[in-house]
Amino acid sequence: MQPRVQAFFDPATSTASYLVSDPATGQAAIIDPVLDFEPKAAKLSTGSADAMLAAVTGQGLDLRYVLETHAHADHLSAADYIRRKTGAQVAIGAHIVEVQKQFVPTFEADDVAPDGRAFDYLLNEGDSLALGELDVAVLHTPGHTPACVTYLIGDAAFVGDTLFMPDYGTARADFPGGDAAALYRSTRKILDLPAATRVFVGHDYLPAGRDQFRWETTVADERSGNIHVHEGVSEADFVAMRRTRDATLAPPTLILPSLQVNIRAGALPPATAGGHVFLRLPVTPV
Repeated sequence: MQPRVQAFFDPATSTASYLVSDPATGQAAIIDPVLDFEPKAAKLSTGSADAMLAAVTGQGLDLRYVLETHAHADHLSAADYIRRKTGAQVAIGAHIVEVQKQFVPTFEADDVAPDGRAFDYLLNEGDSLALGELDVAVLHTPGHTPACVTYLIGDAAFVGDTLFMPDYGTARADFPGGDAAALYRSTRKILDLPAATRVFVGHDYLPAGRDQFRWETTVADERSGNIHVHEGVSEADFVAMRRTRDATLAPPTLILPSLQVNIRAGALPPATAGGHVFLRLPVTPV
């Protein structure tokens, strides 16, 4: 059975979020929602998430889950906002614990237990969640981060940042815990799915020669046309390419606010005694 998939694209962070529903029962999940953040003013807003919730309400859907493909470094997650608004439960790959252990000390986030309890479900390879008459099956696809997962729902694969559109390639693997060789093996796991599988990517950036954002492709098109991992590319060649390319990339603009929120499942740090909420900016001394 094919799920219904609606994409919501955030141009500020080039993020594709998804509302996925079972046509038979109306049960639904939201994948990788964005909490809007204006870094110059340190201002949060919920327009992107509210648009998804309006679609849920307008279609009479029964929202069960918020599914995170990983702890994002380029946008703040709206998972906790949606959980508080709807009661939907938040799921992520079980290896989020490794990410928390890496970044809890970085931000001195003493309120975060580095055991994943900020999330409602910690998912391992082979786990599944019921979504009406559909199942949400889990593939562990690390490399971009240790905790990356791909969600398989019917004929659709939601790959997060593991693969991008064929003309853009793959995600970077130079974040703490990233691994280019693991990323290559994860891409092969996805490319071994049936050729007709629909692939929904977590971001789209406009490469030279394209002026429209896209976020849906197929396994067949990724196998034949992905510029980084098409059939015939060896692991050694991929790792060499990825390391060379990653060495030229600047950190994402929102990496510091994003990570300290996203290891909390999208929640903000606790307010101070004065009622203020602060995000920390670790500074490398000279």
